[in-house]
Amino acid sequence: MRKFLFFISWALLCCCWTTQAEIFTSIGQMTDLIYTEKELVQSLREYIKAEESKLAAVKSWASKLDALTRVSTSDPEGYLAHPVNAYKLMKRLNTEWSEVESLVLQNPSDGFISNMSIHRQYFPDEEDETGAAKALMRLQDTYQLDSEAFSRGKLPGIHSNAMLTVDDCFDMGKTAYNDADYYHAVLWMQQSLKQLDAGEEAVVSKAEILDYLSYSVYQMGDLPRAIELTRRLVAIDPSHQRAGGNLRYFERLLSKQLNELNQAYQPASEEPIQLGTYSRPKDHLPEREAYEALCRGEGIQMNEVRRSRLFCRYQDGNRNPRLLLKPMKEEDEWDSPHIVRYLDILSHGEIEKIKELAKPRLARATVRDPKTGVLTTANYRVSKSAWLEEEDDPVIARVNQRIEDITGLTVDTAELLQVANYGVGGQYEPHYDFSRKDEPDAFKRLGTGNRVATFLNYMSDVEAGGATVFPDFGAAIWPRKGTAVFWYNLFRSGEGDYRTRHAACPVLVGSKWVSNKWIHERGQEFRRPCGLTEVD
Repeated sequence: MRKFLFFISWALLCCCWTTQAEIFTSIGQMTDLIYTEKELVQSLREYIKAEESKLAAVKSWASKLDALTRVSTSDPEGYLAHPVNAYKLMKRLNTEWSEVESLVLQNPSDGFISNMSIHRQYFPDEEDETGAAKALMRLQDTYQLDSEAFSRGKLPGIHSNAMLTVDDCFDMGKTAYNDADYYHAVLWMQQSLKQLDAGEEAVVSKAEILDYLSYSVYQMGDLPRAIELTRRLVAIDPSHQRAGGNLRYFERLLSKQLNELNQAYQPASEEPIQLGTYSRPKDHLPEREAYEALCRGEGIQMNEVRRSRLFCRYQDGNRNPRLLLKPMKEEDEWDSPHIVRYLDILSHGEIEKIKELAKPRLARATVRDPKTGVLTTANYRVSKSAWLEEEDDPVIARVNQRIEDITGLTVDTAELLQVANYGVGGQYEPHYDFSRKDEPDAFKRLGTGNRVATFLNYMSDVEAGGATVFPDFGAAIWPRKGTAVFWYNLFRSGEGDYRTRHAACPVLVGSKWVSNKWIHERGQEFRRPCGLTEVD
């Protein structure tokens, strides 16, 4: 039951979650679940109404028959002496009691159960719930939010009445614990304990929370606090099957450490465990700290000298006939490497049409395996995407032509227009769009060379999070609906520009829709001639 409530409460708050499998990583698809839930609530109300109607009918029968039996049992022979009473008794037992039996056997739940069965195939499963929890932990880390903020619905820019209960926090901690992520297990078990101590009602017991919390704290290397928490557990439940053994083991281990270091015993800190009490374990991403700082708007390397080199202009695509009367508004976002933003690149109508075409096709976003060239899912890219062709709708052909007109590059050899929807927690960790020298077969199957440039359309505003960041040179570009950014991934020599390693920050609040065009080398020989040096 706790897991069901956990799903409902976070569906209402977040509307989307992410994990490492084929799940609900798209707000566009999650909205369908909202309407499904509304339909199920209506079905549940109809069931309740039917049960109440059935119960009222049974009560009516019971009242009528109770009055009859009071009379008949007071003088059975006298009652049956009247021929009508004898007849009616026969009739009641032969016919009317059968009707009561049929009424009682009626099952008003059939409609509700049938409705549930129809919709259950679209329900999130255990893996989805785990992904939802991990998405919140990802946001917690990236934006340095404590568990209290999440639990009380206090996120940057919003204050929601969707809150996490003691049991929700416990399930969050248990998800982390089962994944051997003791850092997050400690944070969420501590929050669960804090709310329980504050008087909140819960299904989970204090002993259960302390059991997980004490062992997780031990795994984080804090023996004094692990001992203190385990002692609290033993005091609550002296017969606990693990607590006594754990306590003796922790005490022996601490004693041994203190003897080796020739130190005196220091009692556990009385400060509550919170964000920053323990260091977050390192992971596979070397630029993790720089990347997440940029996502928070920190560490951006923009200065007055650099800003003085940024300009805005009208772009007519070197006097392209389609842009002469209505040139594009172009703004410099960064000087080197040169990144530009185009304003009013997509109209609201075009955006809605592209989203309409993409929604039925949204599937877990993929990356191209550098060794095989085959598209595959990856843990570091969490979103839903779809690929659209010009034949799908005239708007796609129009967008492709616009990209070609603006950039001066042919899109005949470009990849299809990719549409992606990042829900809350959706991200794409730092990566290169082009293939490196150690990945010679990444685009071999396409036969169009490497990805020379990236054209990225922002199709929504994002309330919080969701920036495109470049950790190498400290740039952060924020989504603005209807605009697009463009940069070259390769130098004119064909060598990769390693400075363009970039990331899509996790969406904290809102829904991020983008579409992108990866433009390839083939066909650009005369449109973007080779340079004389490696870094031209």
